[in-house]
Amino acid sequence: MSKTTVLYAAAGEALCGTPWNVYPRPQLKRDSFLCLNGEWEFGVGDMPTFDRTIRVPFAPESLLSGIGETFPHEPTLWYRRRFTVPNGFIKDRLLLHFGAVDQTAEVFVNNELVAQHVGGYEAFSCDVTDVLQEENTITVRVQDRLDGVLPYGKQRHKRGGMWYTPVSGIWQTVWLESVPEQYIRSLTVNVTTTSATVTVEGVQEGVVTVATPAGELTVPLTAGVAQIAPENPQVWSPETPYLYDFTVTTADDTVKSYFALRTLETKTVNGVPRLCLNGKPYFFHGLLDQGYWSDGLFTPATPACYEQDIVAMKALGFNMLRKHIKVEPEQFYYDCDRLGMVVFQDMVNNSDYRFLRDTALPTVGLLRRDDRHLHRNSASRCAFEEGMAQTVRQLYNHPCICYWTIFNEGWGQFCADEQYHRLRALDNSRFIDSTSGWFLAKNTDVDSRHIYFKKLKAPASDKPFVLSEFGGYSYKPTGHVFNTEQTYGYGKCETREAFVEMVRQLYTEQVLPLIPQGLCAAVYTQVSDIEDETNGLLTYDRRVQKLLPEEFADISKRLVDSVE
Repeated sequence: MSKTTVLYAAAGEALCGTPWNVYPRPQLKRDSFLCLNGEWEFGVGDMPTFDRTIRVPFAPESLLSGIGETFPHEPTLWYRRRFTVPNGFIKDRLLLHFGAVDQTAEVFVNNELVAQHVGGYEAFSCDVTDVLQEENTITVRVQDRLDGVLPYGKQRHKRGGMWYTPVSGIWQTVWLESVPEQYIRSLTVNVTTTSATVTVEGVQEGVVTVATPAGELTVPLTAGVAQIAPENPQVWSPETPYLYDFTVTTADDTVKSYFALRTLETKTVNGVPRLCLNGKPYFFHGLLDQGYWSDGLFTPATPACYEQDIVAMKALGFNMLRKHIKVEPEQFYYDCDRLGMVVFQDMVNNSDYRFLRDTALPTVGLLRRDDRHLHRNSASRCAFEEGMAQTVRQLYNHPCICYWTIFNEGWGQFCADEQYHRLRALDNSRFIDSTSGWFLAKNTDVDSRHIYFKKLKAPASDKPFVLSEFGGYSYKPTGHVFNTEQTYGYGKCETREAFVEMVRQLYTEQVLPLIPQGLCAAVYTQVSDIEDETNGLLTYDRRVQKLLPEEFADISKRLVDSVE
């Protein structure tokens, strides 16, 4: 068997036909979808000029967009597309949806302003029924200011090291949907291991039909709420990712969705605090996943690329991905739901980063700091809180998400103890890591540490210990490296054999011994290389897998079995 594995060959598919022509909202699926991805007119400047062509939904900085250009002076970006609505498509109202536009967008249809949105990671929509004509024109005006006020993640104009090429403009699917006058606007699902409560916004009465192993179960929707208790309930876990499909039917509308039964809690077991899944201690064996792609940046060439990453990591024995400072299209979370991959989801940071304060001093031991007076700009504080609330609302129903991270390594951190309570009010069902890495908070569900340059050690703590970043060894396969001149990682390996041995040794000699001492989760850095960073288990182009299942599956089994 070859000692490297080719995984990724999707760019050609993205260049043919309509890219990302799949239904973009798996948890609220209606029989109405018209994808507007593909070629749009594009221009850069203060005035709406359209002298180029761009391939949506790829950001203009990416190769797949057909533009491949960065914009350090932060100009206004313009998009335009003409469309007609097929006969019979419109029921009563027509909605225009954007998966995400980075960062602020104004949307015009037939020269009428129909939507304004602030924030680069959230979906938004608008009703365009009243401005429709026989032939229609969408124009989108986008501005992207990397000034630290709005959440921006790992983007920086001067990319390099742990900072990556910035992304602007439309980077998720644009689509049309037709709905009746009275339609289901949203679903909220709350679950235990035996039942689910579905709350519907927009309509009050109807029926909910659930597919179960014992057959269809039909329950009434009354006052917008349906209580579902399947016979012989099947719980969700990475090992058995069972999903219950269900349909909500009202007088005028029908949507399809799904839920999973599972619970999360903290228990003390044999004197040690443990994170529990479905009532039992569980070891979350994970990887840092930053969601960047060599040809599409924020957006992979096709939706299938998510499945390829997830399946490759599951084959190595991992059961968790820490989605690092980025919110993905819902397709990613749906794939984690159905394939069985836990997600530890970060909020997207904003405000300024300083190497001395946020990295150097904490690395040598300054792990506590009063954050009440850090990042005092009221606009950036409000933007972070709004971004956090929108992230929870958008992703709440996905069973794969088991854990929220509020602040990472002090970036933008302020009043973490208060933010814990703010997030807890939004979601009382998941673990919360208030301060991943350092500048530790009192109000947090875990003791979360990043350890790269020291021997791994469990802290003295009464909370479950999460090693939320570690490892990060660099190996650079020839011909599959973004930057051939520099190496960025936390340990350098000249050969693949040395890399495999270093990773195995790290887990057997340092990670495994920490589990009896209270280690509940470990997040190795990382899934893939990203530009200068060459510390992934996959290369940035996804063509080479550096660590193979037969070389690591035994360690994964020991990790997961160690808490049973």
